[in-house]
Amino acid sequence: MATQTSTSLRFAVILTMVGGYLDAYTFITRDGVFANTQTANVILMGIDLAEAQWRDALAHLYPILAFLVGIAVAMLVKTGRIERRLTRPLRWATGLQAIILVIVGFLPDSVHAAAVTVPIAFVAALQMGLYRMIGELTYMSIATTGNLMRLTEAWFRGFVDHDEVARRHTAVYGAICASFAGGAVFGALVSQWVGGQAAWVPALILTVTLVLFYLDDQD
Repeated sequence: MATQTSTSLRFAVILTMVGGYLDAYTFITRDGVFANTQTANVILMGIDLAEAQWRDALAHLYPILAFLVGIAVAMLVKTGRIERRLTRPLRWATGLQAIILVIVGFLPDSVHAAAVTVPIAFVAALQMGLYRMIGELTYMSIATTGNLMRLTEAWFRGFVDHDEVARRHTAVYGAICASFAGGAVFGALVSQWVGGQAAWVPALILTVTLVLFYLDDQD
């Protein structure tokens, strides 16, 4: 049943909300650095390099490298190699994400930004690498550009070409895009309110997804 849980719409909506939340969180609390959206970090790093701002460039490089490591770990999980030693690796990976965010929430504002953005970038990569399907539909939980494109394509096929299946897909992608935007708003508000400890909120949300795994197993 775990596979059904991880590819359900409710699961995707929760993860995507976390994705929007974390980008708002790191941007507000860590000097404008994105931990999820590596496109932004590449662009900002390029600008810093062009202006010979080497230290600022490194601040954007660190989460990019952490993201690559996270994707590699996600691939390792998906190959099945970890299952030989660890049962239900998807749940362990989700639990690990929650634990990392709890630790991040305890870090003081005085620590280097990389101490926060690097582990969150790893979490984001692990999330994206492991969870990319809603049934047969692909989506991204940590960014919205691709989802907006899929939403528009589904809307066109559904309401211009009168494809009933595409209309249902429009609703799915609409929910995903809305959850990312809602997560960003929520993350911004909480981050402005409590600062670094706002990382505990997505940790709690990820814990809820573990409960979903358990409840689905009981069906």
